[in-house]
Amino acid sequence: MPTSAKQHPADKTAQRPQVVPYIAQWSAEGSAPRPQVVTRRGRIAFVDERRYDRDADGILWTRVPFQPGKGTPQFGHVHALRQRNAMERLLCHVCGRPADSNSDGVLWLLTEEPRCPPEGGSGDVVTEHPPLCLPCAHIAIAACPRLRHDFTAVRVRAFERAGVRGALYQRATPHPVPIDVVSVAFDNPAIGWVRAGKLLLRLTDYQPVDLYAEDHVPTDERSLLRP
Repeated sequence: MPTSAKQHPADKTAQRPQVVPYIAQWSAEGSAPRPQVVTRRGRIAFVDERRYDRDADGILWTRVPFQPGKGTPQFGHVHALRQRNAMERLLCHVCGRPADSNSDGVLWLLTEEPRCPPEGGSGDVVTEHPPLCLPCAHIAIAACPRLRHDFTAVRVRAFERAGVRGALYQRATPHPVPIDVVSVAFDNPAIGWVRAGKLLLRLTDYQPVDLYAEDHVPTDERSLLRP
């Protein structure tokens, strides 16, 4: 669930988001030392690798502590496990509850290229952003400058796992070193050299919708701000 961000009483002019997104990282989660990366069996690995460091496809994931609500919210950083959980379970990336779904599909807000064509469904869209519930979609638009500027609301009827986004490493002595942040498809051999931080989904069947014409749009904005 989202956690309310407290405003310092001495700063009456500061305007901070009232809701911390479910997928946002907290300072206590980002302060832990990262495990050393080594080369093992022709791919990167953690020197003290644990069973849960890799997913069912054998992809190495960023190891991040799970301490939501501890410290201060890091709005520019995404918690790898919660982002992946939201993508796989179709959870709203703001509140962590199930995303809005009806007969037309699951609700997403898109800002990245390629943009969704007006008629919908005539070109795949790959996204790193999880879906949303309807109340939180309005919260996100109000809180995010990029969304306020431009977004496309879509109902998605079909999607598939596309790949991951994360740090790409190259061989080096004595240990491999990160050289770039990339998006890599599951069938790309380079994925063995990526420390994943985000799961990517490919939206294959979708239709743009008028978000403000959707049913049960809340009329009292205060009802959108969940503790």
